Amino acid sequence: MVVNKCLAITTTRAISISASTTSPLLLVSSSLSTRNLPLSLSRPNPTTLSLNSSAKRLISFYTPPMNILNKLGFGFKSTPDQSSMENSSIAQGPDDDLPAPGQQFVQLGAGCFWGVELALQRVPGVTRTEVGYSQGFMHNPSYEDVCTGTTKHNEIVRVQYDPKDCSFESLLDVFWSRHDPTTLNRQGNDVGTQYRSGIYFYTPEQEKAAQESLEKQQKILNRKIVTEILPAKKFYRAEEYHQQYLEKGGRFGFKQSTEKGCNDPIRCYG
Repeated sequence: MVVNKCLAITTTRAISISASTTSPLLLVSSSLSTRNLPLSLSRPNPTTLSLNSSAKRLISFYTPPMNILNKLGFGFKSTPDQSSMENSSIAQGPDDDLPAPGQQFVQLGAGCFWGVELALQRVPGVTRTEVGYSQGFMHNPSYEDVCTGTTKHNEIVRVQYDPKDCSFESLLDVFWSRHDPTTLNRQGNDVGTQYRSGIYFYTPEQEKAAQESLEKQQKILNRKIVTEILPAKKFYRAEEYHQQYLEKGGRFGFKQSTEKGCNDPIRCYG
């Protein structure tokens, strides 16, 4: 069965208790919602409690730290507050992080970043990978924000590599092999701007090599490639549970090898 990541299933239950000096009144409400608390495969957090001056209490039964269902298609799509879209100039600025001495960065977007990261981890000469968000208009976005499709971020892997041991072209070979660059804002059943194909360069040499590689790939596929080639922008590291997700075992705890040169099939969701 194929799970479509656009399906939204969420449930909200809230209990509102109002205290009175003469007699207590208990009001219980339960409703379905597509904007509040999503179901998740992760373990729920402890109940949260907030009080206001009117002695009313709102008890939230569920606040998931890891919305894995959203990643798999059972999430919700809400619109971030407009105020959170401030500082877009920072998000649109260049990536000011520095690689290790003698090494280089490149950002690659090729659909869901879990499987792409594992493939790049296996490349000889790659010394570090991080998954995150870039090319959007929101400063410091969360995964939930990116999933709304309103921030225009892309799920990307930032690769640090040693050019003495790893050519830029070898990274591009892995990039092309991991996705279909002819589908706009989509990879299989993963649909949204965060799944678009993109090469985000740090140097003029990378830009030139990316353009030449795209033209070569265009002839091989004989279909129009929609991959964007743009300067790398501010990199926002994704939540920790996304980092090296498949190496750590994915959903089911089945760890996948990151050994250099490994050709084991990649199970994209663990």
